[in-house]
Amino acid sequence: MSFIQQNKINPRLKKILYILLGLYVMISTTLYFLQEEMLFLPTVLAQDYQYQFEFPFEELFLKTEEQAVINALHFKAESPKGIILYFHGNAGDLSRWGTVVEYFVAKDYDVLVMDYRTYGKSTGTLSENALYKDAQFCYDYLKEHYKESEISIYGRSLGTGIATYLASKNHPKQLILETPYYSLIDIAQKRFPIFPVKQLLRYELHTYDFLKNVTCPITLIHGKDDDVIPIESAEKLYRSASNENLTFTIIEGGSHNNLSDFEAYHNLMDKVLN
Repeated sequence: MSFIQQNKINPRLKKILYILLGLYVMISTTLYFLQEEMLFLPTVLAQDYQYQFEFPFEELFLKTEEQAVINALHFKAESPKGIILYFHGNAGDLSRWGTVVEYFVAKDYDVLVMDYRTYGKSTGTLSENALYKDAQFCYDYLKEHYKESEISIYGRSLGTGIATYLASKNHPKQLILETPYYSLIDIAQKRFPIFPVKQLLRYELHTYDFLKNVTCPITLIHGKDDDVIPIESAEKLYRSASNENLTFTIIEGGSHNNLSDFEAYHNLMDKVLN
């Protein structure tokens, strides 16, 4: 009797296993082919779109290579204390991020903020190498107008990996990272623990590896309740750093997009920017 039951059960188990295997392969394939759609959430602007902001700015179109043009905004303060090169998060475009960086212009800093390829008015093929290349192009542009000791690099969310890479290759005044991550692989492994994300991801952004070669002062700031980039990833990044001139501020109650709602954020910005 048990033999007959076993033969009845095994086909059912096999069917379930085949279904689970099919789902696993399907999700893995989706992670690989649609990873850019999951990582990057750009909005596109018409080329004749007119930006409007409170502070004076110059709109730039930087041709970084033959088929790529980076749209950027260069804000000008009346009596600048320096310049902030700002790398924004994975969603939106300069019509949003321009408003965000006006916070720093109000603190008497010039600001250059760029849209990544496929964002806003920027064009070209997106890749991890392109992100690094375009960042360096913007940094080199600034060096034509400012002393390197006047350049502060600021990264937010996705932009923290790019900002850290850039700081590791140059000698800016300081590096400021808002809601940073250890690496994109680290974030993906936390979200998809049963999938081989290390083999699937084409975008790795090893912030921890870049941070080892940053020689300028480093400021990390993260929300305790961040549900996009878990605080554990930022803590792991902090522990990996060898730079003695590094501070890590955790904002209690802070999440991913609301750190500027807290007095602790403003106190920290006053400290590092003054």
